[in-house]
Amino acid sequence: MDKISLVVPCYNEEEMIPLFYKELGKTVRVMSDVDFEIIFVNDGSKDNSLKEMRRLAKDDKKVRYISFSRNFGKEAAMLAGLQYASGNYIAVMDVDLQDPPSMLKKMYKIITTEEDIDCVGLKTNSHKDYGFIRRFFTNCYYKLIFKMANTKMEPGIRDFRLMSRQMVNAIISMQEYNRYSKGLFSFVGFNTKWLTYEIPKRAAGNTKWSFFKLFTYAIDAIIGFSTFPLVLSAIIGVVFCLFSIIAIIIIILKTIIFGDPVDGWPSLVCIMFFLSGIQLFCAGINGAYLSKTYTEVKKRPIYIIKETEIDYLSK
Repeated sequence: MDKISLVVPCYNEEEMIPLFYKELGKTVRVMSDVDFEIIFVNDGSKDNSLKEMRRLAKDDKKVRYISFSRNFGKEAAMLAGLQYASGNYIAVMDVDLQDPPSMLKKMYKIITTEEDIDCVGLKTNSHKDYGFIRRFFTNCYYKLIFKMANTKMEPGIRDFRLMSRQMVNAIISMQEYNRYSKGLFSFVGFNTKWLTYEIPKRAAGNTKWSFFKLFTYAIDAIIGFSTFPLVLSAIIGVVFCLFSIIAIIIIILKTIIFGDPVDGWPSLVCIMFFLSGIQLFCAGINGAYLSKTYTEVKKRPIYIIKETEIDYLSK
């Protein structure tokens, strides 16, 4: 019998955990020929998420959980769940039910019946919880990362995917501190089949991803999987050097031929501010890459586990 491990990162999701478990139960009953393992990862929640996980783990042997000592982020939670999973197929899901558990049956059928398929992932062209501005920037980001990244990522891809054990082992082997899982999933290769679906609204609670967090996440993704910003800063520097040389030649010729004096200091100040801004922008790009290198070489743990269901049930 095949075993599917479901990795479910959670941060302040006490409302959603019981709803997710109930909805998932419908799929588990339908897929009676498959063994399931549900791994909740408590990413330093401040509410009663851990209590809900403890309750479910006590009542259902299929439920396991990992609780971090503090909030380490969703990327760390996904890695911990993948490392903790024991199934020969592993799925990563969000607890907000925007990743419908009912899709698992179709995903499992594809990965087990179609030849040379190592992963079945979901992607979307719409998001009901996003406003117009957020959708616009999200679409721009996916187009940008698709063109800039060293490894190609499909537009609109979700973390929700069902993977083979071989693919998961390849992902776990990459122990980098600054993680962007969508990029890592693409980097390891393996044959992936994409299913397109429309994301439903959250069943309860609010998203934990603000616009600023998503923007920071996007910057991390670009830095982690593309060196193009460094090339861009170099190109900008060369272009402005050429521009300044041409401008100097024009000013000299203008003064020699027409005897015109050089324009006043206001224009000079504006140019200085503009060029200073460009310099700071390019320095910022270099600093971002340097900061990522700094966090990598320190070799700090990606996450710290405080408790698992084994610790709790053994008391």
